[in-house]
Order: sequence, then structure tokens, then C-alpha cells
Amino acid sequence: MRDLSGISLPTTSSANPKSRSKIAFGTFVCLMLLLVGLGILRSAIATRLDGFTLDEAYHIAAGVSYVKYGDFRINPEHPPLIKLWVGSVIATTGFELESLRQFSDKPDERTFTQSAVFQKNDPDSVQRRARTAMFALNGLLLLALAFALERVFDARVALGALLFLVIDPTVAAHWPVVMTDLPVALLSATSIALAIRAFRDWIWKDLATCSAFLGLDLAAKHSAPVVLLSVVLIGMWLTFWRPVQQAGGSRGRRLLKLGAFLAGAMAILWGFYFFRYAETRGGQEAFNRPLADKIRDVNTPFYHSVLAGMAASHIVPRAYLWGFADTVHAGMEGRPDPQLIFGRPYMGKGPKYFFPAMIAVKLPIGLSVLSLLGLILFFARKLPAEWNFPVGVILAAAILFLLVLAMGATYAGIRHALPVVALLSIFAGIFVERALASSSRSLKAVAVLAYVLACVSAVPVLRPWEYFNEFVGGTKNGYKYFSDEGVDLGQRTKEIIDYYRKFLKPAGETPTIIYETSDEELKGRDVEYLGRDMQRDLKRLSQPERSGTIFIRSPFLCPNTFWDRRAFREATPAARFGNLFVYQGTFLSPADAAAALYFHGIEKHYADNPDDAAAEMAFQQSAEMDPSAFFVHIELGNLLLKRGAREPALRAYSDALKYAPEDALIRQPIEMQIERITHQPPGEIPPLRNPFLE
Repeated sequence: MRDLSGISLPTTSSANPKSRSKIAFGTFVCLMLLLVGLGILRSAIATRLDGFTLDEAYHIAAGVSYVKYGDFRINPEHPPLIKLWVGSVIATTGFELESLRQFSDKPDERTFTQSAVFQKNDPDSVQRRARTAMFALNGLLLLALAFALERVFDARVALGALLFLVIDPTVAAHWPVVMTDLPVALLSATSIALAIRAFRDWIWKDLATCSAFLGLDLAAKHSAPVVLLSVVLIGMWLTFWRPVQQAGGSRGRRLLKLGAFLAGAMAILWGFYFFRYAETRGGQEAFNRPLADKIRDVNTPFYHSVLAGMAASHIVPRAYLWGFADTVHAGMEGRPDPQLIFGRPYMGKGPKYFFPAMIAVKLPIGLSVLSLLGLILFFARKLPAEWNFPVGVILAAAILFLLVLAMGATYAGIRHALPVVALLSIFAGIFVERALASSSRSLKAVAVLAYVLACVSAVPVLRPWEYFNEFVGGTKNGYKYFSDEGVDLGQRTKEIIDYYRKFLKPAGETPTIIYETSDEELKGRDVEYLGRDMQRDLKRLSQPERSGTIFIRSPFLCPNTFWDRRAFREATPAARFGNLFVYQGTFLSPADAAAALYFHGIEKHYADNPDDAAAEMAFQQSAEMDPSAFFVHIELGNLLLKRGAREPALRAYSDALKYAPEDALIRQPIEMQIERITHQPPGEIPPLRNPFLE
């Protein structure tokens, strides 16, 4: 039976029984559990030395605050699913958290959450409990994806895809971390697979199951609306282009079911916010920055209009909208982060091919081969007829996700492309099923060999976050070509602490640490470092030379348009721990003096009790030491404007424009601020948002 597009869409009863797997359901369940168990074991071993990522303490403390206070003011950048899951475990097993207060922008909020994890609690205990919670959650989500694929295709496809994901080092790296990327990837793939089943037969049970997973997806991360769009398009396509004589009844009845399906997903999203629009129990707005300002930060007219419409309609909880606005601004419009992409420096967004390229260099080559062979079978029309539509939908969803990613920022690297990786695993499973179903020994050998090669490449790698395949010289050399967050996000902090305790503390040496770690963690773990006591260290930090032992993360060594660290890049490290480099000696690095002064100014300006005079002095000294960082001039201009120093503020904003990258979304707000200062009294002009804070 065919619809108007000519794509075969059999009902359950008309599916070709020969295409179904002969694996018994009990055997299928045992194999699934075995693979997930092996995946957890591999990940636990490979990541056992990892410290917290930069965001984990933020998420954990936020989750505890949601559970303890029923308040969503902290970290609304992400929906609450993962934070509530981990926060429930941590709060139940013991966690000290101070009462909430009004926070002065994101730096103040991060200090509050990191102090809670690293100074008011035992961070190692917190990490162990958080890892256990995330192993359980991501394990369950992998099982759910496998069950969904078994229902749409068969058990061998499901097991082939599951094996793909268990081997993939990026999945292994993300499995135990309290971040949203892997959960949203697994939930997205599951939602799309279940939507194919649900809208094929329009059975209420299937619709409800898919609606539940879509709701969980929306509650996991703000990239899930891309999946929502995919699912709606599937439902609309099958509503209007499938003959009414097929399953689902009339088009009107299908539309009603589709509406109920979407309402169910939205109800689940609201449920994670306790069915409350406001982030606080009392209804008052208490974010670290007002929602209206977050929406005003968005410069693209279309995005701004969508956000304003969502705010006016109250279609989603206010905390969700706050995070969605933040995601649109930072993720779609971009952040002014320096990046190295295939050895070439970029500021902000990278090239449009970035995410497909990242998948190509981060996936083990054997897994890429399996996915490509599955795609070839689809285009060669070598699949069972009833699989053509589901496979086409999965491919279309992957392409749509890549197109959306191509419009946005590239700072996060492979972790933002994980939903595509999850979808690619299905094509690998399809090839495996066809190879096993065929009489060709060659096809079977190719499938086995590809998995073996992937295992040889990926499984022995400890610290799989740093994995790169042989296309770019493997894990050892990947940092030479890439510097995004998929290379390093602070997991090497424990090596810094161990090195300090073993070699530096006995010698009484105070190191310089230029790494993605927090002062709160270093202080909580009793590490002495340059900058721990700013009253003591500010003079030394303000000098252009750095001496002694210096720890630097590899992304900070790449060529940069501001705060460039050429002296370290051209030197030979004394030691290396993956993407953490240790230098010893004396180095001329005014960039680090400028950076230290800038962050000192940020700490003073955005503190609970701000000291604007000290912040202004720090920003001024930073700009004098290395004027290339445009955002330093913005912060300086804001403080000068605040105290009515019109001409100095104008000069500061003009310097910001001079050094700003050639990006209209960054330059236009600065130009508008200069225009306002020229024609309006200083007291009527709002400060200019520093995009480097996002």
C-alpha cells in the first residue's frame, strides 16, 4: 500500500515478517543489558581520573536548590531534567546549601554554586554520587533508544546501534558527567524513532509513549525544539499525504491526535517546572539578570520577535524562556570565543562545515564506515520496503539538526552534535542487520572488522573526552588542530592538584594556573596558587612576566586575536598530561597579566557587594597591558558611563569597536552605544552587555 508520495507505509499487520529479526525478545533484552553494562564499565574505567567539567558544579548545586527550595532562579540556562535527577540524589544523600539570594549576574551565581560544591561539601563525595546518578540515567536512556529501534526496525538494528554508541569515545566521556548533551542526544533519537511508529499507526499508546519522551527531551536541553519541529513535520506529513483509508482515521482525527500528542509533551515540560510559570514560589522574578534584558541581548530581529511572542503568551515557564533566550543569543548568534579549526584560528563562529567535520574526526573511523555503508544501502534501495520511510525520516532529522547547527556557534565542538551521532548509529545498525541477514560472508566480515577497528582505536584511550581519530593524528595531536570545548573542559584539574601536592608544595612553590578550573575548587582543595589572595598577588599578576611552574590547557595555546600566548606556544613544556601542559621557567606574557586584571575586575564588579572603583582600575590596567581584548574596553566604558565620565567612556567604547571582530552582531551594538553617547545624556544610556560573559 502506498501513500501519495509513493513511499511504502505498511501497517503493523502488513510488515514483511522476513525482515524481522529472529532474535528472541528475552535474548535481545539480555544482550542489551550486557552491552550497557560493558559500556558503563568501560566509561567508569576510562573517566575515573576526570575532574569536574567547568559546568558540573553549577548544574549540581542548581539541581539541589530546585529540590530543596522549589526555586529555579539558579542556572536557568538549561531546562531542569538532568539537574533535578542529580539534585534529587545529591540532596537526599546529604548536601549543604545556603539560602538563596539575589545574584549579581552569572559570575556571582557561579561563585555561589562552586563554593557550595567545593568548599561547603566534600567534592569527591559529590562527584561519586553524581557520576552514579548519571551512569544510571544515561544507561536507562540507551536502553530506551534500543527498545524504540527494535519496535521500528528489529532487534539486530537496535543492538548494532547500541554497540556503536557503547564504543564511541564521546559517549563514554559524557556518560558520567552532569551535563545535558548526552541525555538530549539519546532522548532526541528515541523521540524521532517513536514518532515514526506513533504516526504510522496512530495508536494512542504509541502516541502517548512518544509524547512522554518528547516532553523529557524538551526538559533536557534547549536544542530539543529542533526535534519538536522534526516530529511535528512527520505528523503533518502523514496527516495530509497519507490516504485516509490507512491507519489513523480521517485527517481531522489525526490532527486532533497530533494536538493531544503535543499538549502531552508540553505538559511534561511544565511538570518539570512544577506547573509554575514563575521561577520562585512567590512569583517574583529573581534571575541573575532580568528576562527582558536577556531578550534584548538577542540582536537578530526574527529571533527577538519569537522570544518576545513567547514571553507575551506565557507558552513556557519563565525560567525555560530565560534559558531559551540565552541559548539563542550564545548558541545561534554566537559567542566571541577564539577557536582553532583544522589549524586555522577563528573568532566566534567557525565555518559551516564545522560540525560534519567534527563528527568525521571524533568518531572512530570504523564507526563512520558502518554508518556510511548503512546510508549507501538506503540510497541503493537495498533495504526492506517498510524501512524506507523510517530511514528517510531519520536521515532528514539528522540533516535538519546539522543545518541548525551550521547557523549557530561552534564553541562547544562535538558535544553539540551528539544528537546527530546518535542518529548515525542507527545507520550502522541497519548495515549490521543487512550483513547478518545476507548470505555474504564478506558483508559479515566488513561489519565485524569495522567494529574491531573502532574498538582498537577508541577503547584503549583513557580520558576519552580528548579522543581524536587517525585522520588528525589521533588523541595526542588533536589539540594542534582544534581548541573547542570538545577538546577540554576542565577535566584535568586533578592532575594539577596531584602535581602541586607532589612537587610544588614540598618546595614551597606557588604556581600559575591558566586552566578551566575555579578558584573555589582550588581553594577548597587547599592549593596555593598565584591569584589565590589577590591582595597579596595582584602586584605580581600585573607584571608582564611569569616565572616558575605554569599550568596551561591546550586551547589557550592556539593563535588568538587577543591575549595571545606565543611565548608558551613556542616553548617546550616540562610535562604534559593530555591537554594540560606544564611549563617551567620565565616567560614574557603580557596577555596573562591583562587576563588576570580583567578577571579581577569581573570579580569586583559582579560580586554580591560590588567594588566599582577597584573594577574600573583593573579594567583600565588590563587594557593598557594588552588592548586587544575588545570586551575589556566594554566593561571599562560601562563603569565610566555609570559615573558620568562621558568622554573617557566614549574613548573606551571606540577602542572596543577598534578591536572587535568583524562580526555585525558584535560590532553593531558597540556602534549604537557610541551613537547614544554622542547624542544623549550619560544618565539616560544603559550599559552595553559584555558578550564575553555569556
